[in-house]
Amino acid sequence: MEVEGHAVSSLVFALSAGVLCQSLARHLRLPGIVLLLLFGVLLGPDGLGWVRPRSLGEGFFAVVDLSVAVILFEGALNLRISRLRREQSAIRHLVLSGAILTLGGAALAAYGILGWGPQQSVLFGSLVVVTGPTVIGPLLSEARLRPRVATVLKAEGVLIDPVGAILAVLVLEIVVAPDQAVVGATGLMLRVGTGTLIGLVSGYLLSRLLRIRQLLPDGHENIFVLAAVLLVFVLADSIVTHSGILAVTIAGVTVGNTRTAVDRDLREFKDQLTVLLIGLLFILLAADVRLSEVAALGGPGLAVVAVLILVVRPLMVAVTTAPSDLTRRERLFIAWIAPRGIVAAAIASLVAVAMEQAGLEGGASLRALVFLTITGTVLQAGLTGGLVARWLGVSLPKREGVAILGAQGLGMLLAQEIRRAQIPVIFLDSNPQTCRQAEEAGFSVIFGNALEERTLQRAQLERFESVVGLTPNQTVNAVFASRARALFGVERSYIAIQSQDTGVAAELVRDQEAFALFDAPHDLERWDVRLRRGNVETGWFRFAGDTEAAAEGGGPVALGEKCVLLAVQSGGRAVTPLSHDVGLVDGDRVFVALHAAEVPAATEALATWGLILDEAAPDPQEA
Repeated sequence: MEVEGHAVSSLVFALSAGVLCQSLARHLRLPGIVLLLLFGVLLGPDGLGWVRPRSLGEGFFAVVDLSVAVILFEGALNLRISRLRREQSAIRHLVLSGAILTLGGAALAAYGILGWGPQQSVLFGSLVVVTGPTVIGPLLSEARLRPRVATVLKAEGVLIDPVGAILAVLVLEIVVAPDQAVVGATGLMLRVGTGTLIGLVSGYLLSRLLRIRQLLPDGHENIFVLAAVLLVFVLADSIVTHSGILAVTIAGVTVGNTRTAVDRDLREFKDQLTVLLIGLLFILLAADVRLSEVAALGGPGLAVVAVLILVVRPLMVAVTTAPSDLTRRERLFIAWIAPRGIVAAAIASLVAVAMEQAGLEGGASLRALVFLTITGTVLQAGLTGGLVARWLGVSLPKREGVAILGAQGLGMLLAQEIRRAQIPVIFLDSNPQTCRQAEEAGFSVIFGNALEERTLQRAQLERFESVVGLTPNQTVNAVFASRARALFGVERSYIAIQSQDTGVAAELVRDQEAFALFDAPHDLERWDVRLRRGNVETGWFRFAGDTEAAAEGGGPVALGEKCVLLAVQSGGRAVTPLSHDVGLVDGDRVFVALHAAEVPAATEALATWGLILDEAAPDPQEA
């Protein structure tokens, strides 16, 4: 009973500490793994003794295996084949040839500096082949890298994990039974073939099932996918051992590149689950490492890590990316970024235990060196990645400008005023006529379906500070805003809505993922007709009232369709689209479109709300 109590408390403390560390790391803008390793040691047997991984028994390795499966599926879910194809040469060579070169370089470093034997050195080399997608992901978001560099690093991190894991298992089998090398090589081909086949088939079936709307009860899709991922992992491993890790990765890529009805919810669920599991695993794995084992490595251990960062990685990248069209600066940055993460830690612990069971020495020191490598590479990449990216010029410039979905009506009025304030504007639209009119007005226009990723890529949304969904279809506006946020990190989204109570758009506004555009819901098609007939006038109004008092009198909703509050300029800052919840203060300027037949009534209603015609601007009746 006491052991069971230790097991339960260890899991609970590890889960709680993992979530706490990652939340704290985000506030401190530090790599989460740094705090996870620190707290893992603090809570482990060398510290407070609250987390004792070995009390879990065989369950410890089951937790590690299943958690890694879910983490790799989530990472693969976010890989886009369209982007991978453009950089396929660099990615393929980094993952395949790079794995062999890294293994050889790391093995030579351990052999020459630490004086380890050939077997232990090669095992170490196989364990540090992988990079950490869970570490690289936050780093890419923070550094805001140019798309091609980000794609290469993200793809390498996700795809090399199953390759490295299978490679490590192969090397271990050969080390344990050298006379079975031929059998080990056959096993490698079986693992790759089985993992690939099961991954493709299961990914295809899973994506097809998710597209059948009536198959699963509403809200059960995410747990269904989670169960399916674990089933795929166990099924593949039961057929050919250690093939499951490749199977779930390929299944993730397959599902991630297939449209499903639950695409957005699925990604959010998997992202949150991954954060939970990464925290749990790193706390458990770090607690299982003894400080005395790491300290015993001393200066030579640090020297091995330095060689990996400063010699092995740069040489490997130079060789493998030579045939690609990556620039010298891009190759230099890729050479600088190779943090090891959860897969290296998990496989190292499994290999160390397997070596103990096989009666081989050096398992503890091998695991200690891997954890020292994880710590060193994470600190180096996390603390210097952004600075190096800016120095080499591979990061994106500061976000600025507005991308507008819908090149007609009120969108044109809004864009003209934003452009007049020297702010870049781009339109996205699938209507050839409105696109042509916007181009004739001097705007950049992207023609195509703005809900497709390739169209969003052509618009280069990663450069824009905000997006505006301004079509009569509020669901289209909401999906556009969500994809801009999820795929390109656009944090500020405005969407035109017809109802504040129902629909996807209203849900986004309630969840504070988007702002409801203009002063209130408006009939956009009616305003389009008015603009085509020349029945709309515009003008700037200055706010000189009390927002709360004005709201008590009905606020902007009381204005009806007499006018639309389009944009706001507050405190002399940039002109931005106006949203429902804007809190105007005395002196703010608001750009307004008015129905020509109701200008006097609209002006009077605006004055009641506290908006007075700005004398510095032309009278709207003279516009």
